[in-house]
Amino acid sequence: MAEHQPAGPAASAPYRFVEQHTPPPARPVSEVAQTTFEHVYEVDPRLMEQHVLQQVFPNWDTLRIMRSRQDHLAWMHQHFAGIVVTGSELLAEVEGEPSA
Repeated sequence: MAEHQPAGPAASAPYRFVEQHTPPPARPVSEVAQTTFEHVYEVDPRLMEQHVLQQVFPNWDTLRIMRSRQDHLAWMHQHFAGIVVTGSELLAEVEGEPSA
């Protein structure tokens, strides 16, 4: 299920704290979202600082989470979903409804 794997160091790469705890520069993708690694999107942390304690975790952990997200989602669907509805289906349904 590895369609889009974020780039990153190999498991055998040497560990250097600064390299592993400094993500690439964030690029804004909308007013509320940013991206650091390819295919890694996140809410702009500045919008959450007041309510959510921000954690610093290593780049390899971010990439590990992103690489396993499809497997996790498939497991959740298999165990808990009666049907799976895509975001595009939801948007089409919402956009097709008249305004209230």
